[in-house]
Amino acid sequence: MATVVVTGGSRGIGASVCVAAAAAGWDVVVDYVRDADAAADVVRRIQDAGGHALAVRADVRDAVAVQALFAAADAWRGPVSGLVNNAGISGGAARVDELDEAALHEVLAVNVAGPFLCAGAAVRRMSTRHGGVGGAIVSISSRAAVLGSPGEWVHYAATKAALDTMTFGLAQEVATEGVRVNAVAVGLVDTDFHASSGEADRPGRIRPTVPMQRSGTPEEVAAAVVWLLSDAASYTTGTVLAVSGGR
Repeated sequence: MATVVVTGGSRGIGASVCVAAAAAGWDVVVDYVRDADAAADVVRRIQDAGGHALAVRADVRDAVAVQALFAAADAWRGPVSGLVNNAGISGGAARVDELDEAALHEVLAVNVAGPFLCAGAAVRRMSTRHGGVGGAIVSISSRAAVLGSPGEWVHYAATKAALDTMTFGLAQEVATEGVRVNAVAVGLVDTDFHASSGEADRPGRIRPTVPMQRSGTPEEVAAAVVWLLSDAASYTTGTVLAVSGGR
């Protein structure tokens, strides 16, 4: 069976990706940072459905922790052939001229450095250049990358634009090495992301601007991620797929 590492897999979109990937036949490594109980619950849900899952604590900002995460995955079910870069934070709502320096450094570390570190570890295992047999990387981006999120979190939007650039550039680097690299740009999705970012009322404010006039669900995002991981997307790389209700 193939093994996929899902960063930030204990809640929200990440948890839905873990469950959907397991249902599609993947062995799932559920990465988490703080909430061990939530990660264990995702593992139980997968196991109760007959799948295989392992929870591993690793902060994607830490290169040593990322190495340990992938080593644990290798030791558990064999070489990793899938990666979902899902872990991310908003950095809090603030105008650029009011942004706290520490928050800026943190959002760049989690949302940009983390995916780079994880992608590098994945490529070293998947790429035929390194003796691998191929694989797929999918990153969770955001429509904020093109909308800018003025007055809310331009800093967060900028990290997602960086992730889109990484997706396209890395896809070119490894296109002949058996590795596909794509991203899913999510729009307004029903998770606790907004409340935990101090913007609990944001979904209600944004929903009328969505052409479909509703929020998306984590499961709808997960379905797109699992498709991009699969052989059904074998001719798709360097693509940022919008799952955003038209916004």
